[in-house]
Amino acid sequence: MKITLNSIGRIENQHLRSLVDEYEKRIRHYIPFELVYLGRHGMTGKQPELVYREAEGRLILSVLKGVDYPVLLDQNGKKTDSPGFADYIQQAMNRGTRHMAFIIGGAYGFSESVYKSVPERLSLSTMTLTHQITRLVFMEQLYRAMTLLKGEPYHHF
Repeated sequence: MKITLNSIGRIENQHLRSLVDEYEKRIRHYIPFELVYLGRHGMTGKQPELVYREAEGRLILSVLKGVDYPVLLDQNGKKTDSPGFADYIQQAMNRGTRHMAFIIGGAYGFSESVYKSVPERLSLSTMTLTHQITRLVFMEQLYRAMTLLKGEPYHHF
């Protein structure tokens, strides 16, 4: 199974970027993984939130072709702990999922078209996180899930 993490924009903070790079290397030790940065939506200046969400929604939907298990990372999604997330990944593998894609929205969240197209939602926290921090938290949890599935000692109860 391949996993991608799709997100709007790039990480601007170099400290965060180096941590994301480190977890990307660690994850690839276990599973094919790709971090996909969706380009800016071509908008500049002050636009209504709805306009940004719709433009970003078109970008998100454009990269989901060929993905058989898309999941929105959304604060209102299913809540789980780290072992539960590892089980979630394992269940996807057991079902024969070829490509699982997690999606992080932009600053204004997801458009209605994205919510309608992707019913699966997972929460990393009930708190609001920046999309840059969400990348790091998700990747650390994915790495943790991989070590749990392999019975390796990274995760401690």
